[in-house]
Amino acid sequence: MLKKIEEALVKIRPLLAQDGGDIELLSFDPGTQMVTVRFLGACQGCPMAQFTLQRIIKTTIQESCPFVTDVILNP
Repeated sequence: MLKKIEEALVKIRPLLAQDGGDIELLSFDPGTQMVTVRFLGACQGCPMAQFTLQRIIKTTIQESCPFVTDVILNP
């Protein structure tokens, strides 16, 4: 499961890199099916972080990994 999630993040990284950012997969909880990620670089503290998380990160991960129930941000 982690491999599929990482593959989804590979699709997202170029978009984040355009603004000097990146993303790191911190964990996947098999009980709740939740993914925890952390923004890196310019994405840390960005005012658009929640929008990016909900509209881009979560959507992309759930398209590739429909078993994922939610994606949360760990600062």
